[in-house]
Amino acid sequence: MLGFSAEVIRRQQFLIRCLGGYNSNNTRRSSRNICSTAIKMQSLMSSGSPSLEVDAISILRKITPSLDPSRHKGQAGKIAVIGGCREYTGAPYFSAISALKIGADLSHVFCTKDAATVIKSYSPEIIVHPILEESYNIRDEDKRSISGKVIAEVNKWMERFDCLVIGPGLGRDSFLLECVSDIMKLARKSNVPMVVDGDGLFLVTNNLDLVKGYPLAVLTPNVNEYKRLVQKVLQGEVNDQDGTQQLLSLAKGIGVTILRKGGSDFISNGETVHAVSSFGSPRRCGGQGDILSGR
Repeated sequence: MLGFSAEVIRRQQFLIRCLGGYNSNNTRRSSRNICSTAIKMQSLMSSGSPSLEVDAISILRKITPSLDPSRHKGQAGKIAVIGGCREYTGAPYFSAISALKIGADLSHVFCTKDAATVIKSYSPEIIVHPILEESYNIRDEDKRSISGKVIAEVNKWMERFDCLVIGPGLGRDSFLLECVSDIMKLARKSNVPMVVDGDGLFLVTNNLDLVKGYPLAVLTPNVNEYKRLVQKVLQGEVNDQDGTQQLLSLAKGIGVTILRKGGSDFISNGETVHAVSSFGSPRRCGGQGDILSGR
């Protein structure tokens, strides 16, 4: 068994308890569901009942640390975003800054060197690590040593983080994705929760073993990303007529929690389905999913 520090074990158990995952004996515990069953969820949505949102607020209150003078920097959360490349600098910023705005104390971004200066210019609050590289910028013979340096640098920080956000602004460069794959493996070994979005979902869809059977992973696909996951895992097409059962099967098949984004968001850990139907912006513009992933 991996030897975790008491602090890491405490924070993971706290997170798992709040989200209704595995307890310290690795057995299922009954979670406080936003909606107890899929049937009840459907009736609440059709009746316009506010209880879904009320329960969500109650859960958020339980997992949000109370503020008092005895706390020190970092105790309200330390988040790391893995993403940001030459073409995409806004996405990791949105994810990192939204984590701070919702209450986290510290927010880091691990990105490519090309993206670092731009992301730094957006906000002085974000800690930026320009350690990732893309293929165009390095020689083939240097890739192995650079990959090792990337993992060594991330490993120095991993124990401090309460959660990783994988994918905002990541891009699809092959070498960059290889490095991020190694970071995800390291996170699993360190028992650190992961939220996977954007090109992180592209990576996971092509290498399911990165998250398969890892209950601390949360995937947040949009319509097209969800379609690709269904095709890959269930060998079929999206079936909105039986969407609840299909989501259950998909989450159970991968062994993670999935938040399917849409007009109403559906969330499943493979055992139950929850719904969030509160009305938000009808726009579907770039950056909305990145903000969600940071929160």
